[in-house]
Amino acid sequence: MTEKEKMLSGELYDANEKGLVEDRLRCKDLCHEYNQLLPSKINEQEALIKKIFGKTKQHICVTAPFWCDYGYNIEVGEKFYTNHNCVILDAAKVKFGDNVFIAPNCGFYTAGHPLDAKTRNQDLEYAYPITVGDNVWIGGGVQVMPGVTIGSNVVIGGGSVVVKDIPDNCVAVGNPCRVIRTIAEED
Repeated sequence: MTEKEKMLSGELYDANEKGLVEDRLRCKDLCHEYNQLLPSKINEQEALIKKIFGKTKQHICVTAPFWCDYGYNIEVGEKFYTNHNCVILDAAKVKFGDNVFIAPNCGFYTAGHPLDAKTRNQDLEYAYPITVGDNVWIGGGVQVMPGVTIGSNVVIGGGSVVVKDIPDNCVAVGNPCRVIRTIAEED
């Protein structure tokens, strides 16, 4: 099994393997190019971000600066929007549904490191997928950790650190992020 196959299957892998380093450098170059485009170059931005991401729908907007590791593991739905300073460490799949709005300074981190120092010091890491449902609003400064699923029709309050799954139809906030109430029709 290759290091990339291990990475994509959630096993410990060596992120310093030549092919993975080359993939990341290619993506970082594309992100750098994207971040240097003038804000008025909307068509060029759209074309380049669709080259970076693995799968997109028609209408998406990613406000620079934006950074990711591989790009090909990112899938975004229709009317996806992220504000400034979004970071997606996509060693595993990161999937966003339709109508997802992400405030500034948010991070989605699929990569993690072993707790055991001896194993961690061997430069091994793991990656678990992140899934975000439809109609989700993620407040400023939110950090989403490896393996988390955020349901549909959810609001994540600013500054939250999401370490566990969040169900559909709720407002969740805090560190660690927890559900504080369901979203009712009158909301």
